[in-house]
Amino acid sequence: MTQSPPADFDIADMTWPPPPFQQPVPPVTGADGIRRFDGITYATTPGYRPRLLDVQIPAGEGPFPAVIWIHGGGWLDGDRRYPPPTVPAALLHGAVLGAGLALVSIDYRHSLEAPFPAQLHDVKAAIRYVRRFAPALGIDPDRIGVWGESAGGHLAALAGLVRPGSTDAGTLAALEGAHGVGTGDTGVLAVVDWYGVHDLPALAAHPLPMPTGAEFPNPYEALLGVPVAEQAEPARAASPVTYAVPGSNPPPFLLVHGTADGLVPYSQSEALAEALTGAGGEVALQPVEGADHIFLGSPDIPAIVAESVAFLARHLGAGT
Repeated sequence: MTQSPPADFDIADMTWPPPPFQQPVPPVTGADGIRRFDGITYATTPGYRPRLLDVQIPAGEGPFPAVIWIHGGGWLDGDRRYPPPTVPAALLHGAVLGAGLALVSIDYRHSLEAPFPAQLHDVKAAIRYVRRFAPALGIDPDRIGVWGESAGGHLAALAGLVRPGSTDAGTLAALEGAHGVGTGDTGVLAVVDWYGVHDLPALAAHPLPMPTGAEFPNPYEALLGVPVAEQAEPARAASPVTYAVPGSNPPPFLLVHGTADGLVPYSQSEALAEALTGAGGEVALQPVEGADHIFLGSPDIPAIVAESVAFLARHLGAGT
């Protein structure tokens, strides 16, 4: 939905270049009482498409804790509006809102638009935006979590682990970025990470199933801008396990991963769980027995969603 100018808009207030983000417009309230802010521009960069987010606020009195949803798609594809095809949007959104949590769904730059860390910069910009405009959105700025799947799981893990004041301060400062609302806290209270990539160097030797009959870039090389096997440092810098170290003070993590995942091996979540445990963090690793990527083959997707929402509701204090 195209954002309309506010009623008090004055052309004399326009500036050039355009501002790096747009303020929220009034929400649309449905018959169910849910307030929806659609297509808010949370960050702009000359030469790139605006980065957008949608916000859904439960019926009732807020402010509400919020979950930022980060879509997958190999960093090459995907859309904030659509979960993976195995997880109906109505199921995912309904479970989050039904638990008394606000849902913020974000887009981010794909890897052929800009290589890493652009994707993490955008996630950080979205978190800063939500905090900056929390009163207008009906969100509690002190109770924010992240939830991502596949490439989005990778970015959710990084969002939970990369923040100022952690170890390796120089690298972490560069990973914060300054897009959108350029400064502010990007910490989160909880992370749900579905079958994310966590250790890129370990994937260098893993055979990657590629689509046949079409040109499709290697997602890891597209993300980094270099071959993973030939450039160890960029792969290390983009790996969540790099930042799950003693002293990093990670938030609680729930890792959910199919044991038969042929695209991102289950061992990727085992590696992050081990690193988080070594860092003194709280982590739950939930295998989905026999399931492939995006939980293909799982007979009970609603139970996986329910467990993930319950984890977030518990750690974000929903209902309190």
